[in-house]
Amino acid sequence: MSRTPLLERREARTLLDEARVSPEQVRECGLELSVFLQRYLPIFYRDEQREHARLVLHGRLSDLERKTSEPIARLAGQHRKPVQNFVGAGAWDDEGVLSELRRHVAAAIGTNDAVLVLDPSGFPKKGTQSCGVERQWCGRLGKIDNCQVGVFWGYVSRKGKALVDRRLYLTEAWAKDAKRRKKTHVPKEVVFQEKWRMGLERLDQIRPHLPHGWIAADDEFGRVTDFRAGLRQRRERYVVDVPANTLMREVAVDPATGRRPAFERVDAWAARQPSSRWHKLHLADGEKGEHIVRALTALVQTKDEDGRVGGLERVLVLRNVNREPRTWYALSNAKEEPVQTLAHVKCQRHGIEQLLQRGNGEVGLDHYEVRSWVGWHHHMTLALLALWFLELEKRRTGGKNPGDHRGADADDLHAAAS
Repeated sequence: MSRTPLLERREARTLLDEARVSPEQVRECGLELSVFLQRYLPIFYRDEQREHARLVLHGRLSDLERKTSEPIARLAGQHRKPVQNFVGAGAWDDEGVLSELRRHVAAAIGTNDAVLVLDPSGFPKKGTQSCGVERQWCGRLGKIDNCQVGVFWGYVSRKGKALVDRRLYLTEAWAKDAKRRKKTHVPKEVVFQEKWRMGLERLDQIRPHLPHGWIAADDEFGRVTDFRAGLRQRRERYVVDVPANTLMREVAVDPATGRRPAFERVDAWAARQPSSRWHKLHLADGEKGEHIVRALTALVQTKDEDGRVGGLERVLVLRNVNREPRTWYALSNAKEEPVQTLAHVKCQRHGIEQLLQRGNGEVGLDHYEVRSWVGWHHHMTLALLALWFLELEKRRTGGKNPGDHRGADADDLHAAAS
């Protein structure tokens, strides 16, 4: 084991140099935030709403350990109740804010080959009073537990990435509970929807405003044949993850029998394919460098939940070469695209996971104490806005993550509130 002190090692010195931010850069960040907010503040109806929006955005970009309304108000020298009311029940148009965010994203990082990515995210909760809280699968914990679940859309292009939509999921039992609905002010028009239906509904809202060429999603969505059919009906190209136990068969006739092969699990099929069918690919990964995989693809049919045979799709199997051994499975309706393209699109799905992690770690995406339907969506909207600002700052500063230094302090917040 090396005896060199940790902070004197070359790797540590490199990281420290990259993280070092000058006072000038901090001041520039504050100026950029003022310019950034000029685009969004007119959407808020009243002067006090605009002041609170500015204050909350500064707080989410500060070095507060807990970025809920009370600490943000305290840091700014303000009373907590007006700030809490602004986030939890304020009569402002968060859909309007998100629409402007999407226009901003399209103008700043939009490309015609970008990927819209759908992903759920769980938020563990101890109480039972908040809207949508239920014992359900929480991916963040990797188990069934008490939590809220949001369905998010992300936008990933070669120029950058952003979270562009969020919607709170209500279980069927929760959605039918009139007492809990009334207590948390769930709108009458909100009814139970499976997450994949929510995803398609929200896709219809966002896709006209964001140039893109592909849809990606994790296997919770990809395994649903009706979800994939919904994407095809919308003429969207997709590469969506599916679980290893997905039943499929190759379309090609077996020369030994003259028949199409029997249905089998995709992992079993992939395991018996000869090495001549696999392609070695080098994929760029902006977070971790080059990623070398072996890829396998074929035209296949799958079965739906009722056992009916579906139309032609293309299976994609990826295996790690230069990292911890792992295999991924996906389906696509792009039958003629190069396998390199499909593999690239499939890998873009992880962009939304990175965004959610950064949102939790840098702007308090998971820091909230609101209980109502409106409060949850207001909170998430403001967090998505703060995260988008950090992405723009990262691009402006040449790749450095401004969330690592969090330049806003108490003086900045007092200025924001004044």
